Amino acid sequence: MRVWPCIARRVPWHNGFVNPHNLSRRDALALSTGLPAAVAAQTPRAPDGYVDILRPPDLATAFLESGPLPLAREGRRWNSAGISVQTDPAASGMPIRIEAPEVPLLRLHLRWRAAVPERWRILNDQWERSYGDLEWRGVVGERILPWYFLAFDGRATHGYGVVTGASCFAFWQADPAGISMWLDLRNGGSAVRLGPRTLEAAVVRVRRGAADESAFQSARRFCRQLCAQPRLPSAPVYGGNNWYYAYGRNCSAAAIERDAALMAELAPSGPNRPFMVIDDGWSLTNTAGPWERGNAGFPDMAELAAAMKRQGVRPGIWLRPLYTTAEVPPAARLRPRDSARTATLDPSLPETLETVREDIGRMASWGFELIKHDYTSFDLLGRWGSSMAADLTDAGWHFADRSRTTAEIALALYREIREAAGGAAIIGCNTFGQLSAGLFELQRTGDDTSGLDFNRTRRMGANTLAFRGPQHRAFFDLDADCAPITLQVPWDLAARWLDLVARSGTTLFVSPDPAAVNAESRQALRRAFAVAARPRELAEPLDWMDTTTPGRWRIDGHAVEYDWYGSEGASPFPR
Repeated sequence: MRVWPCIARRVPWHNGFVNPHNLSRRDALALSTGLPAAVAAQTPRAPDGYVDILRPPDLATAFLESGPLPLAREGRRWNSAGISVQTDPAASGMPIRIEAPEVPLLRLHLRWRAAVPERWRILNDQWERSYGDLEWRGVVGERILPWYFLAFDGRATHGYGVVTGASCFAFWQADPAGISMWLDLRNGGSAVRLGPRTLEAAVVRVRRGAADESAFQSARRFCRQLCAQPRLPSAPVYGGNNWYYAYGRNCSAAAIERDAALMAELAPSGPNRPFMVIDDGWSLTNTAGPWERGNAGFPDMAELAAAMKRQGVRPGIWLRPLYTTAEVPPAARLRPRDSARTATLDPSLPETLETVREDIGRMASWGFELIKHDYTSFDLLGRWGSSMAADLTDAGWHFADRSRTTAEIALALYREIREAAGGAAIIGCNTFGQLSAGLFELQRTGDDTSGLDFNRTRRMGANTLAFRGPQHRAFFDLDADCAPITLQVPWDLAARWLDLVARSGTTLFVSPDPAAVNAESRQALRRAFAVAARPRELAEPLDWMDTTTPGRWRIDGHAVEYDWYGSEGASPFPR
């Protein structure tokens, strides 16, 4: 009788334990999967490490305000109590369509029974930006895997995910007995009321990896399959951003013109000119709208944009479109997060979208060629991505329009931003990357680096550059965030981050404090700009399966090492 390897490893047969030679294949399979024997006998095996889920799921459960409701299978359709879920697997993917004309829906759980290889190592994604929390790990059944995940079986890397632009939030879980997909269909923290329409909820797509490609190459190819038409800038994006030395303080048009002059001086000659982005600190109230004009330090935004262009840079500007100090009727506010002084605008309302259109259009009319919009994921759901987990937001609240899912409302907002910007490029920060793909040219894929503490730059920057690198030019151009040059950050460490981002083939923004720019750093910045201004092959992390902060990279065909810790090592305190 054949000895099943998984049983031989897991179940000792001496000293009174089960001898696998005495088990039937059916019982051995049950032990290996943790399923009842009758169910385990029907569980697909994965002898080569690939688990096929492009088939109707084995279980489907709808979650209502009254509790879970198991659905009954009828071919490719699941039905119960006025709810219908259609799954149509095909070679290119499996669309999931939902009808619930009279039943408010919270979530949908789909489950594929399968013997997931215990040797799998799994890479997660995150809901919006990453927070130094992307990593390869073993099979952890409780782990939340937003949007997509990669599974390395020791030979090949397989991809499982949903196509970008889904009409719901989706996450995965993988455990020894199968793979689950959860669709969050809610409207805010409450059930969505779809009415008579059919919700094209998501399209599942998988990719079977090959042994002759690296895990990074597999991940890149899979990401390309998840986004059919990325919107990409015509040339590499590089330049400056004043946030990480100014932090919104002592900002003025004169200071921006000084920074723009430095960017122009450092940039190589040629048509691909650098950007200079004005970050938070220019508006009347900082951080919040209205975004109709600048504060006393920025008396004429259109003239400032023109002056920047005369210096040879492309002007960029920042805003937080859903947050304002303007008078807002109670019905147009998102509750319960509003305060007496500020309001979060409800983007499910036409009047909010009109306000956003006007603000974005105004900045484009001022002459800004790059518009950075921020905070939409936090303002929509009231949480940072690092604390969204499986429930995403607090329960019990909803948007004014309850007929659409949160993802649909976010997508409508992003499409308005895209349309209002006209020919200006868009970069999203604290936005949902999988909903931004195909709409925005650039995406800040990680939480903030720092001009005060290099520990933060190492943790956030190197992590997102490595683990979200496969999304670069598959979803959008990746921005792993600025390379700050300040007096607070040791130059030897700052120089390493600057060098890697410049040579990575991704977007390079720098944030140099004029007081910290000397002959050495000026020359390093000039070299970095010369490299970043030209198209380059994407750098590949070589040790990303062993660390959350890769230090070994393949750049231009050569292995390059970066020491992120220095002689003092990591510190829990700023340095």
